[in-house]
Amino acid sequence: MASLGEGPLAQAMRYATHGGKRLRGFLTLEAAALFDVPAPQALYAAGAVECLHAYSLVHDDLPCMDDDDLRRGQPTVHVKWDEAMAVLAGDALHSFAFDLLADPAAGDEGQRLALMATLARAAGANGMVLGQTQDIAAETADQPLTLEGITTLQGNKTGALITWSAGAGAILGRADPAPLRRYAQAIGLAFQIADDILDIEGDAVKAGKRLQKDARAGKATFVSLLGLDGARTRAADLVAEAETALQPYGGKAQSLKALARYIIARDM
Repeated sequence: MASLGEGPLAQAMRYATHGGKRLRGFLTLEAAALFDVPAPQALYAAGAVECLHAYSLVHDDLPCMDDDDLRRGQPTVHVKWDEAMAVLAGDALHSFAFDLLADPAAGDEGQRLALMATLARAAGANGMVLGQTQDIAAETADQPLTLEGITTLQGNKTGALITWSAGAGAILGRADPAPLRRYAQAIGLAFQIADDILDIEGDAVKAGKRLQKDARAGKATFVSLLGLDGARTRAADLVAEAETALQPYGGKAQSLKALARYIIARDM
C-alpha cells in the first residue's frame, strides 16, 4: 500500500486532510456498498477522492486564489507553514490520490484504470479546475453570473468530485453508474446551495472558516439570485430528485437518502 512517509511534507499532507465532513469518501463507500463491494477495497477510492479534495482546498486557500487563513477550524496550510509548502503539499496529495487508485487492492486492472481515468477528468480542465477557473473569472466580470452560469460553475467546482465519488461505487460494483450519477449531481448542487445559505446564516466557529466572503465581494450566489426562501426550496427539490434517482436500489439506499437530507439540514 502507498505510504506518505515522514518529514515536513508528509506532516503538511496529513494536516491538510485532517477534519472535514468526509462527504466524498463516505459517498464512495456507501455507493460501493450497494453492490456488496468489500469496504477495504472501496477505501482506496474513498481515500483517493478525499486526498484530491484536500489538495484542491490547500490550493484554493492560497493568497493567489481565495486567500483564506482558516480551514476546518485551523490555520490553513500556507499560514501554518508557508506558501511553498502549501503548493508542494497540494501537489503531493494530488499524486498520492492516483497512487492509491493504482494499488492492486483497489480493484482489478480494468477497475483501476477506469477509476483513474474518470477521476483525472473530474478533477481537471473539464471538471473541478474548470470550475475554479470560472469562479476566479467571475470575481472580475463586468456582470454577476446568472443562475444558469452559477449552476454550471458549481456543477464543475463542487459537483464534479461528488459525482465521481458516487460513480466510483458503480465502477467497483461493475454496475451502470447513471442512477448514482443523477443522484450525485442533485446532491452536489444541493450541497452548494446549503453552503451559500450557511454563508449568510451559519456560525463561523461551527463552519471552521470565515463566512460572508462572497457577499462582501459582491459575488453572485444561489441566495443572492434566489433569495433565502427560494434557495431553500430549490435545495429541497434537489433532495427529492436525488431520492427518486435511488429508487432502483430499494432499501439498500437508505444511507444515501439520509445523506441527501443531511446535506441541506447541516449547520456546518
